[in-house]
Amino acid sequence: MKSNLFLRVIILLFCVLVNFPAYAEIVPEQEAKQWVEEKGRLLLETFGEKDIAKKYAALDQMMLDYIDLDGVSKFVMGRYWRQMNNEQKQTYQDVFKRYALSIYKSFPLDFDSTKIDFEVTRVIPDYNKTSVFTKINLAKNQTPDQAPLSDITVNFILSKNKGITKIIDLKLGESSLILSYRSRFYEMIAQNDEDIDWFLEDLSDIAEAAERTVEENLRETEY
Repeated sequence: MKSNLFLRVIILLFCVLVNFPAYAEIVPEQEAKQWVEEKGRLLLETFGEKDIAKKYAALDQMMLDYIDLDGVSKFVMGRYWRQMNNEQKQTYQDVFKRYALSIYKSFPLDFDSTKIDFEVTRVIPDYNKTSVFTKINLAKNQTPDQAPLSDITVNFILSKNKGITKIIDLKLGESSLILSYRSRFYEMIAQNDEDIDWFLEDLSDIAEAAERTVEENLRETEY
């Protein structure tokens, strides 16, 4: 249970896949390792923040600083992005950002991050991207009545564009996790008879519901 929860949080916070341009550069091995280690440790430290409002604010800032949400939103929409008019594109990107910054907060974030071991095991530069393999050990978080928790291997794929390092993909095994976003959105669009305006209304409703839940949780922590 804790293993699945941690993975879902990692996915929601760090899933980013953009169509990087031909002039994107690889991130040198040592630099890539240090980048992932720093961001991974920062994420775990943020999970340990006791004040939920401060925790949310810090996690939001990490998403805004390290993830190209506009790039993610375009990739997720795929062929439908090209079919949207300018007004729909702007509305969608605004809603997507609200969605991304609110939906992860629906998961409990109060697990003990000091009991999570995180290490970089391998770095492979290749063409205009660099793969950084990490191992996450949750054994210290398991309770006596739980079955042993297996290590989780996560592959961060980095690229540098104009001197700025970004995650361009995140994989478990051979699965690109960002594609789960695309699959879900395509399903929603199909359910709306491929009417983009109807899809945008549904996505906005989901974002608003998540935002209301966050506000309620924050109010409860004040008492």
